[in-house]
Amino acid sequence: MSTSTSATSTPETVKDRVEAQSFAETAMRLSGKTEEEARRMGAVDKADEQVEDLFAPKFQTVNSPVHKAIWEGKTPIELFQAPLPTGSHPCDEVMEKSLEVVRRHKHDGTLIDDKHKISDRTLKELAGAGFWGLLIDKQHGGSGAPFNRFAPFLGRVAMLDSIVAGLASVHGCIGAVDPVRTFGTPEQKEYFLPKLASGDMLSGFALTEPNAGSDLTALRTTATDAGDDLLINGEKLFITNAVPGRTVGVVCLYQGKPAVVIAELPAVESENFQIVPYGLYALRHAYNQGMRFKDFRVPRTNLLKPNRGDGLTIAYHGLNLGRVSLCAAASGSMRVMLANMLPWAAFRRTYGQAINTRELVKRRISRIAALITGADALVAWTSWLLEEGYRGEIECIVAKIFGSESLKEAAIELFMKTHGGRSFLKGHPFGDNVHDYLAPCIYEGEGEMLGMALFKSVVKEHGKQFFEPIGKALQKYKMKTLNPANPLHAWRLRKELSAYAKWSVGQRFVGRDRHQLAGMDARLSEHVQFALDQFQKCPKEISGAMVKHQLKLADRQCRMSELSARIQDTVVMLVTALFAHQKKDMVTTAAADILCQDLRRKLTGRRPDDAYFRACSQLADTSIGGGYAAIAGIAAEEVLMRYEP
Repeated sequence: MSTSTSATSTPETVKDRVEAQSFAETAMRLSGKTEEEARRMGAVDKADEQVEDLFAPKFQTVNSPVHKAIWEGKTPIELFQAPLPTGSHPCDEVMEKSLEVVRRHKHDGTLIDDKHKISDRTLKELAGAGFWGLLIDKQHGGSGAPFNRFAPFLGRVAMLDSIVAGLASVHGCIGAVDPVRTFGTPEQKEYFLPKLASGDMLSGFALTEPNAGSDLTALRTTATDAGDDLLINGEKLFITNAVPGRTVGVVCLYQGKPAVVIAELPAVESENFQIVPYGLYALRHAYNQGMRFKDFRVPRTNLLKPNRGDGLTIAYHGLNLGRVSLCAAASGSMRVMLANMLPWAAFRRTYGQAINTRELVKRRISRIAALITGADALVAWTSWLLEEGYRGEIECIVAKIFGSESLKEAAIELFMKTHGGRSFLKGHPFGDNVHDYLAPCIYEGEGEMLGMALFKSVVKEHGKQFFEPIGKALQKYKMKTLNPANPLHAWRLRKELSAYAKWSVGQRFVGRDRHQLAGMDARLSEHVQFALDQFQKCPKEISGAMVKHQLKLADRQCRMSELSARIQDTVVMLVTALFAHQKKDMVTTAAADILCQDLRRKLTGRRPDDAYFRACSQLADTSIGGGYAAIAGIAAEEVLMRYEP
């Protein structure tokens, strides 16, 4: 659970072996894992380090807002609040034109073709508007949209159609655009980027295989040399935009290491390239298919060669963009849900009264407004961090998990239950889209798996500083566990233990972190202070878990997930409260307060009081009365199976 080293030689002594391998790999071996599992985990750890090296030190994970808040004793408040966007940008015109294209096709009934996919006509008109080149610089035919403008824009697209928003993310964030833009040679950029910007090349990214999902070390697709070409063999699964004639970044093994090859797919299938169709409930309006390659030729010049790292480095890099985009799209989809809940709740009557007068329904309305506010806050914050140059691994994971889990809750617990049986009618927004509401929990990494990745990122530097020396000493003395009460153990590891003891004692003298923000609403101020206090509790508890479980901590997945979840909740609370303070809007403040109260109860176990329920009802009444600007302009679907009230 620490950083890896990049030694590749074959050590001959115990000391050399200790120095050559990462602590993660060492811990795996000492904890009884097989050589293969230790090696694969070490490969993932190495890829993560190579991604880190792409960023200047001030923007790496150890200097990220969350890492600093946890380990430095004082939270850098200024890094948890994105500045409000100012001025205009040439990309704004492209965005407005793109929205108008989607809006018009949706109105005219031409957004979806007879195959129930986003129509080619829509895709081409979006290309004409500049939609596909938003993240590509002007030099190569795009509009060079800053990511902190692009991400919120995807939320606006999702309010019209979530699949169109998803295609923009696939193409620009995890498709071919980001790999070529970030890792391509000047020649590769000159060839690919103009075509990707114009929409002549719509792209995807082929990483998942039948045998390789979260375990990316299980890749089997290969690329081998064949003169000036590469021959690709293997199968890919669950690939959005896997369509003949499009362009896909294919992750494969080349010379024994993961690599990325940009493949221009032929217009028709052949014995060398075949589409593998299957039924998929989610993404029903986009092409999500498998691909099978058999000696499929790709020019060797299409191989991306990062200065450091390999294909996993390239794959990991774009994921953070995709995670923020997912949160933005979730915010847009939840807006659509709320816009459709309000007229239904006004229409539906029980015992002579509209259900929008019922406290339970008001609670649901206020909760979804709170979730929207939290998602908006995270999108504004994380997209700004990425634009500033931060890696943002921890922060973007928080956004992804919150966005996807909020969308799931909004769909099932709030939207579906309020609409009752009508939710399952064909033509109802829930019944028609339920799988698309749930699938983001899997996209860009399944939530709990990502939560553990977040935890590992949080503890990595602490482990490197204090636990890696202990682990190496254990290996040196052929000891599997450490018992400080054992005099022999204490003596052998006296140097390593004294360094940790010094840190531990120092934690007792860290003063309480306080921040006073001028003009902040008292409710928000209280939430901010609670979050700061939570951060200060983290070092002792996290380090305590590392001490308790030692080399077995990697197997304590439930403990890691639980600790990670509390870190995530604390981050969401702080970011949301600061976002609302910056907005200085009464409704946003009320929604942020509801979300922060919910998170605090989750962290403390306290029950809601009557003041909380009154606050929920007040926020709901504001939304019912048209005072929630976040859903202004969204046209609600017609109430199905109307009856005379």
